[in-house]
Amino acid sequence: MALSKVQKRNRIKRRVRGKISGSAELPRLSVYKSNKEIYAQLIDDKDGKTLASASSRALSAKGNKVEISAEVGKAIAEKAKAAGIEKIVFDRNGFVYHGRVKALADGAREGGLKF
Repeated sequence: MALSKVQKRNRIKRRVRGKISGSAELPRLSVYKSNKEIYAQLIDDKDGKTLASASSRALSAKGNKVEISAEVGKAIAEKAKAAGIEKIVFDRNGFVYHGRVKALADGAREGGLKF
């Protein structure tokens, strides 16, 4: 039985989400990428609330997708600092830690977040 690309990602996502969880003091940085855009959210899983979010749609950054992803990482780090958050748990959401996902993580680290 061959699985589709989305089914494979969802299987990986379930496995990863079984191991990590976010809280108010240590929220989960969840990343979602589509073909055009990339989105990041800081989530408190205990209360089921989104603490902060950033996306490439909200930014007016120019460049290729990897550069824009790094800017989204810096933007989410800035919003986290404003909310008093310094440490997070990174959730790649089943995506491979490469390219745009890695650029977003590196941008968040540059912005001052600790994983």
